[in-house]
Amino acid sequence: MKYNIIGRKVNLRDNFKERVYKKLGKFEKIFSDAAEATVTVTVEKNRQTVEVTIRDDSMMYRAECTALEMNDALDEVVDILGGQIRKNKTKLSKKLKSDSFERYFAEEDGDDVADEEEYSVVRTKTFTVKPLSVEEAILQMNLIGHEFFMFRNAVSGEINVVYKRKNGDYGLLEPEN
Repeated sequence: MKYNIIGRKVNLRDNFKERVYKKLGKFEKIFSDAAEATVTVTVEKNRQTVEVTIRDDSMMYRAECTALEMNDALDEVVDILGGQIRKNKTKLSKKLKSDSFERYFAEEDGDDVADEEEYSVVRTKTFTVKPLSVEEAILQMNLIGHEFFMFRNAVSGEINVVYKRKNGDYGLLEPEN
């Protein structure tokens, strides 16, 4: 796995980077050698946020945690990622290294794993997708009171999604060509 460690508004010490390699190293058994882990540490006032994104082929895992100390935030993020992997292990075992799950979970200390949930679509909606600018799409999303809105981008002609982020800003999802 390749690592990319980024510090925003902070200079990261070598011992923190070594801790990242050690903590995320246990996931190397599960992902391919081409997997890429991006760790972003942001310091704002007295809060330290650690965000970890692991990309492997078409899969992406992401977790973020804020704490007073970046080491505590890193520990929490690794626990969250482990939970995501545990929760979806049977579905993911088809896409990831075949025997890696047995080895990974054999090393775990007997955590209780919730029964695997089945995904079921309970409602399907169809609607006309109109060409809009990003600003118009955000306005429409806010008018209907949703957290996201799908539209055809008037500039690119592609289907896009705008969404409201946790911090109140907006995000845009575009297909990659």
